[in-house]
Amino acid sequence: MPEDSDKSPEDEFRDMLRELLSGNGSFDPSQLAGAAGLPSDPASLAALMSQLQGALRSGGDGINWDTSLQQAKTIAGDGSQDTTPEQRAAFEQAFHIASLWLADVTDVAELSSEPALYTRTRWATKTMPFWTQLAEPVATNIANALTGVLTERAPEELSSMIANAGQLVRGIGGTLFAMQLGQVVGQLSKEVVSGGDIGIPLLDDNEAALVPQNVADFGEGLDIPADQVQIYLAVRELAHARLFRHARWLRLHLISSITDFARGIRIDTERLEELAESFDPSNPEELREAMTSGALIPARTEAQDASLARLETTLALIEGWVDVVTAAATERLPRSAAIAETVRRRRAAGGPAEQALGALVGLELRPRRLREAAQMWQQVTDAVGTAQRDALWSHPDLVPTAADIDAPEALIARLEAEARGERPEQDEMDLALEDLLRGEERGGQHDDEPGSEPSGPNGAGGPPV
Repeated sequence: MPEDSDKSPEDEFRDMLRELLSGNGSFDPSQLAGAAGLPSDPASLAALMSQLQGALRSGGDGINWDTSLQQAKTIAGDGSQDTTPEQRAAFEQAFHIASLWLADVTDVAELSSEPALYTRTRWATKTMPFWTQLAEPVATNIANALTGVLTERAPEELSSMIANAGQLVRGIGGTLFAMQLGQVVGQLSKEVVSGGDIGIPLLDDNEAALVPQNVADFGEGLDIPADQVQIYLAVRELAHARLFRHARWLRLHLISSITDFARGIRIDTERLEELAESFDPSNPEELREAMTSGALIPARTEAQDASLARLETTLALIEGWVDVVTAAATERLPRSAAIAETVRRRRAAGGPAEQALGALVGLELRPRRLREAAQMWQQVTDAVGTAQRDALWSHPDLVPTAADIDAPEALIARLEAEARGERPEQDEMDLALEDLLRGEERGGQHDDEPGSEPSGPNGAGGPPV
């Protein structure tokens, strides 16, 4: 009898994977790296093998998101430059000017903490908690789907082995996804210029930050003085951060909407099965393309479409407000309009890493109605001023809707009436509610209250019998 006959199927499967990952089996790690969309240079391959071996050793059922952070920091650190004293002085001046100019065009209070300057590595580190929160539902679904497909497609002699090792398979699948997320966030750190550049609250409340290296890259080829670009982007970043500090409910509302959408994402197991059947280890491009293009995520449901429409409206309202406030604050900059147009086009198209992130998690974070929302905010500002405009962010029930973006006339008329101290015109719902309340008041009156009918000896109204 063999010495290891007392091993469980899970132990046998673990040993098999460990042998492959240690290089003792017929296994080419560069093929696995290519399938995961990761670099195949020696350092990256060594990191990939280390992470997969760590997943085997841990045996945990969750995803180790430290893998994402390590991968992102490695990518972001390639070519990353520290901020020089001269740059720091220039950006501190830009933030100071931005704060003064914003005070003239918005009633939203300034931040209580000083804005920061991040390297690419620091940006990746600070924003990774949000990305992992966004990606976890998708990563879990992919890992579980992979386990199911392997279990169903495994040869009969290996079926019991794999069935008892589902936790290990999920761990390895989750590790590959985590490394891929880190790859995307690391690349994204080379594209963004600030903490709010993506339009969502990546940083904690009360935080604003610029990435000087990327700001310099943004300004290249624009033929615009560097100080104007720095001031414009500082105004925009402060406006974004101030809005989320002012509207305390907005951050939680937006993150909840995004994560709820992500939890509804399911994996196309039929497509995964097709890939498993046709996969050629010597040509992993098909699998890599499926993972990075979003092909494994099926079409959205009607509920997801409705959720996405609400999310896009919120993003458009945020970005539109920031655009209007920034435009008003930077009127003194000779080239502000040219910078604004560059920002809008950049946000509309998105960079390569942002597009890859959308495919990876099944969600694009670009406001499709940005220009319409900005026009609405400008009309509101012209009609009732900044105080009433900014007061609309004080409660989620007051925030404009998609219908207001389409036709802001009714919203503006209501705000103008409120400014004159007039009672808003009641709609059918208001009138029905008022009638209902009046009916309850009449039904609850006591006999001795004014307006109540005198009761007879039988408790009925009218004269005694």
